[in-house]
Amino acid sequence: MAEREAAAKATLDNMARLKALRLAREAAEPQRAPAAKKARAKPRKLDEKAPALSDWLANQQSGGRRI
Repeated sequence: MAEREAAAKATLDNMARLKALRLAREAAEPQRAPAAKKARAKPRKLDEKAPALSDWLANQQSGGRRI
């Protein structure tokens, strides 16, 4: 029982030490600008149909893909 408590205390102490180091490192770093989000592709309109599977496969093969 004492071994478990000692191991748990050692784990918690190590986690606290690592958290303090991480917070200190993050405080020392300059703030970075957030990354710009990529624009999403425009969704298809309901009246537009997807190409037929055979057309898609033909395009993939002509583009050098192995199917």
